[in-house]
Amino acid sequence: MKYVFTDKKVNLPNFIHNYAEKKVGKLDRFFREDATAAITFSVEKDRLNKVEITIRSSGTIYRVSESTSDMRASIDAAVSTLERQIRRNKTRLEKRLRQGAFERSVDAAEVSSFAPEEPEEGEYRLVRSKKFPIKPMTREEAILQMNLLEHSFFAFKDEESDGAFAVVYRRNDGGYGLIEDET
Repeated sequence: MKYVFTDKKVNLPNFIHNYAEKKVGKLDRFFREDATAAITFSVEKDRLNKVEITIRSSGTIYRVSESTSDMRASIDAAVSTLERQIRRNKTRLEKRLRQGAFERSVDAAEVSSFAPEEPEEGEYRLVRSKKFPIKPMTREEAILQMNLLEHSFFAFKDEESDGAFAVVYRRNDGGYGLIEDET
């Protein structure tokens, strides 16, 4: 796995980057060799240390963000959350992950100490704009990608509708919705 570190509004010593590489490296067994991990460190107003990890592998993006009062604890929490995401979606991700990723036994030192798995008014103001390639995929793959990014919606080209633009979204009742292009 390749690592890219970004320090925003903070100047961290190398041992923090090394610690993050070691911790995120434990997830290496899940990903193929083409994986890239972008790790961003920042300090928020309330003196919270924020770590955001984005891993790109085999066309799938995994993203998690955690904030605590200690940078190492933030790294640990982010890695734990990412591993929990992968394990929760294990059956759907198996074709994208490295062969045998879930077969390895876990050492006692690798067991996480974190929580167990868990299943506007006025003017409209555009505050952020993003551009990204919209890929063709099935509806189930789009829902999986939305959950991995921890977003409430995801835009994609629906393979089941000959590549028409579509959006899946998370409903308040816990289900999912689909918005399709009429054309």
